[in-house]
Amino acid sequence: MSDPLNIVGQMPPDAPPPEGHVSHSRLERVLRSGRFAVTAELNPPDSADPADVYEAAQPLGEVADAINATDASGANCHMSSIGICALLTRAGYSPVYQISCRDRNRIAIQGDVLGAAALGVQNVLCLTGDGVGVGDQPGAKPVFDFDSMTLIRTIRTMRDDGAFLSGRKITSRPKLFIGAAENPCIPPYEWRPNRLAKKIAAGADFIQTNYIFDIPLFETFMQRIRDEGLDEKVFLIAGVGPLASARAARWMRSNVPGIHIPDPVIERLEKAEKPSEEGKRICIELLQQVRQIKGVSGVHLMAYRREHLVSSIIEESGILAGRRRKKMPGHR
Repeated sequence: MSDPLNIVGQMPPDAPPPEGHVSHSRLERVLRSGRFAVTAELNPPDSADPADVYEAAQPLGEVADAINATDASGANCHMSSIGICALLTRAGYSPVYQISCRDRNRIAIQGDVLGAAALGVQNVLCLTGDGVGVGDQPGAKPVFDFDSMTLIRTIRTMRDDGAFLSGRKITSRPKLFIGAAENPCIPPYEWRPNRLAKKIAAGADFIQTNYIFDIPLFETFMQRIRDEGLDEKVFLIAGVGPLASARAARWMRSNVPGIHIPDPVIERLEKAEKPSEEGKRICIELLQQVRQIKGVSGVHLMAYRREHLVSSIIEESGILAGRRRKKMPGHR
């Protein structure tokens, strides 16, 4: 029987990464080549049907260099991140395996990292995770054996040193492009670059930010990043997304941890005849503005339950002008 990883064009797990790379990740290749990268978030289904994953992935794969599989974000249960990653790699997509520290201890996490790498996963995003109190099962028992910083260090140890935290050797180390999250638009603003520097020192290769709706505030953050030379040490991918309505924006601002949406954005949605279309226009404008900020290496598009908009948003923004549109193996 042929190796299923080779069917979708993955490199053998024991093959060395290209020179200067830590993985075979398409996202890493794009970023290290200096091209502007696009990642997108796949909202996991409340379903055991793989067709639901592929339906959501198709419009993302048309424009994205990697697709994030969220790990019970908001402390709500959905299809698992590692399950979605397995389906995406099987279809030829390049996933980002999100790991939340909330639900598993260090033994389970290290085992999952090896399992994900064996399935062909090449990117991982390390998150502390939202507390169980914000989710729909607040009686769940939180774990938090790690936080994001120790998770980053652990995966770097597995990759670079070929060892578990116990010191026991790994016979075939995982070749992973390690990511972390940042939230530039939440106070204390002056503390954010220091937090980012610690994640870089822990081993983060790339950063994906939370939603950016306040460009001046983000520009101030990026100026601090450049002043400290952090933009030379990590690839920073700015998060954006379309808002469906003023009501949805207010709900997000009040109920989703870490979301900052300025009043003028909400007022613009309120005055629009078609708020959903206006939310899409705002997103396109934000993409275009973020694209011009020095030190930003790409964008991360988060369109909750609106994946069908992602391809047109990226195309209409023009941020990938000059890059040839790719046809993913997962397209049917």
